[in-house]
Amino acid sequence: MLEQRLFAYHFLNGAAEPVEAALNAYRNEDGGYAHALEPDLRGPVSQPLHTARALGVLDAIGRCGGQRAERVCRHLTAVSTADGALPAVDPGQRGYPVAPFVPVVDDPPSELLATGPVVGLLHRNEVWHAWLFRATDFCWQAVESLRKSHPYEVHAAVAFLDSVPDRPRAEAAADRLGRLVREQRLAALDPARLDAYPVAAGYAPGEHHFPHDFARSPGSLARAWFTDEEMTRSLDHLAGSQQEDGGWPVRWRQWAPAPTLEARPMVTIEALRTLRAYGRFVG
Repeated sequence: MLEQRLFAYHFLNGAAEPVEAALNAYRNEDGGYAHALEPDLRGPVSQPLHTARALGVLDAIGRCGGQRAERVCRHLTAVSTADGALPAVDPGQRGYPVAPFVPVVDDPPSELLATGPVVGLLHRNEVWHAWLFRATDFCWQAVESLRKSHPYEVHAAVAFLDSVPDRPRAEAAADRLGRLVREQRLAALDPARLDAYPVAAGYAPGEHHFPHDFARSPGSLARAWFTDEEMTRSLDHLAGSQQEDGGWPVRWRQWAPAPTLEARPMVTIEALRTLRAYGRFVG
């Protein structure tokens, strides 16, 4: 239902209220979100990855601020690690279904993967809350100390850098990160020669990431990492990946039918939004 409402909002002139009503079904009393909002984490326990997804939805419909943001930030304060940032998975997840590639540990460390997108979205919407100060410092330290990475961690770094207020520092960090991405061949620059690009450890066979995955819109700092020709090939590949039923495939590791079924609408809306952001006709 959430993705149906989001699709209507983005492409059929739908209203924001039905989107938020569908999202609210995933919200818990503690201010966090759960119930497989992020399909690879099942069950009723609020998790940072669910919160990031919820903030992304609120941002998309222009409602990531005010009391909504205040409520989320109170929750983030309560679930943060000792250094003020977010773990990927709260240990309360143990006992509920979770993807086998998502570790559940008793004392999880802070992760850029979980913290970067949340901090970026809050800054993007000009939210100011005490939680953001230490979390922002954590993201700066994590991004600027990266020496070896993998695509999803880079996505999280870009989500942070695209919105953090210190633009000169963000541009410098993005420039260094872009060089790292190219040197470590984290982006498949030519879809016709995928064997030239290694798949990150733990990823699904053939789970490559392309320039459009890093630069979701022309305004992203990551867009400067790629030539016009590389981006054109990437977008052509994305457009050509649409399947017969109208949707796009899930490229990450699949572990059960339900999470894959729930993820495909998310992937499809993201593909359509990316194509539209670059001026591609999406019908």
